[in-house]
Amino acid sequence: MKIPESPPIITGNEFSDALKYLENDACRPLIKEAIDRYLYWSEFKYKKRIGQIHPEKLWILVKINRNLNAEKIKISDIEGFDFKYNLTTDIQQKLHEFDLDLWGRLGGEEIIPSADKNKYLINSIMEEAIASSQLEGAATTRKNAKKMLREERKPKDRSEQMILNNYHTIKKLTELKDEKITTELILEIHSIITKDTLKNPGDEGNFRKSNDITVVNSNGRVIYFPPDCKYIEKIIDDFCIFANDNNKERFIHPIVRATILHFLIGYIHPFVDGNGRTARAIFYWYLLKEGYWLIEYMSISRMIMISPAQYARAYLYTELDENDLTYFINYQLKTMGLAFDSLKEYINRKIQEKSELYNFKKIKNINDRQIDILKLLSDDPKLTLTIKEIQNIFNTVYQTARTDIMGLEKFGLVEKNIIGKKKLIYYRSDDFSKIVSKLIAEGLKVKYSSLDNWITEDITTA
Repeated sequence: MKIPESPPIITGNEFSDALKYLENDACRPLIKEAIDRYLYWSEFKYKKRIGQIHPEKLWILVKINRNLNAEKIKISDIEGFDFKYNLTTDIQQKLHEFDLDLWGRLGGEEIIPSADKNKYLINSIMEEAIASSQLEGAATTRKNAKKMLREERKPKDRSEQMILNNYHTIKKLTELKDEKITTELILEIHSIITKDTLKNPGDEGNFRKSNDITVVNSNGRVIYFPPDCKYIEKIIDDFCIFANDNNKERFIHPIVRATILHFLIGYIHPFVDGNGRTARAIFYWYLLKEGYWLIEYMSISRMIMISPAQYARAYLYTELDENDLTYFINYQLKTMGLAFDSLKEYINRKIQEKSELYNFKKIKNINDRQIDILKLLSDDPKLTLTIKEIQNIFNTVYQTARTDIMGLEKFGLVEKNIIGKKKLIYYRSDDFSKIVSKLIAEGLKVKYSSLDNWITEDITTA
């Protein structure tokens, strides 16, 4: 990715020249668009112009407006840690919508059916663990990664280890959501995330001790030099103070604060590796801490995967334009919106699939989990399942998963085999389709027989 063009440096004697454009009717819409949409300099510079209007002059007016309305925050006394952001109308509207949605309307029942919450939660955690790792270079498919997590088998390589670590981290965050963030907690999160994935194991859960760590683009060009390592402990202490601050006199919306925390870990770059994964984990942790429970069901990283260049640009725009965090906040809100839409689409698709399971529901004496297993086996005749996988798919205890699959085995719908010395796998039987049809027919027969008996009894009583 190419480094964006830096905005022009504004000097005092240019203000008077720029002011004349305020009286120009053709200029005002251009300035308003830049303010409302929060365009970066390069986006603004190449917009269609009217006449001989100088974009540099108009940019001065845009910056004056932004600076007058900006919220300013000082994270640390270390140079480079003064930031600002603007709460545009669009940002305020999105924050309001997320307040309604991420707290969960009516306890979330309108969004996630209560009976399916565990299943959706485990799927979401897997999706986030996989995508967040893929962003950092993990090379594997979602299908193989999910199978590894469901089987709880040992990772085969670094990529799978990264995904497993992320999975454990996200589950751990729910335990930590009532804790204040501390340096020790950040190091613990990093230690879990990077376990057995770094060249030097001594870097797990420890800050970097050198300045040879840089951020490079896809061409290997350095695009960012993090702060000197000698300041990291001090900056992280200040980071924790900002994260835990509950000063009601200077309210910062929780989603905005979580987004700033996300940005800061990438900006500080306190670790040799794993900074991005740690940043996204802390973002999740803070929103869970603030009561946005629905964030657990959303995969932000999967949406970032769609446009990783925009993610990088959001960082660079902020750094190049006087540490203006509005660019990153805009990007994060857009990504959260996509993640929420994706969650709703996923749930609607699963609800639709559930309605398609109607025929399986006609089978007598099987539960909803067993119906879902039948659907999996129906969709993929070559699928194999272990009890551990079933346990993880449905977020149940081992005994429940064992009882479910053994119940289907008694019907003759599944068979089992032993792989190696111990591993027991289940798969659909050769007569799966024939037995399913027979059980559905028997279920219908029982249903209509019961209905006939009820009608006969009713007539006799009358």
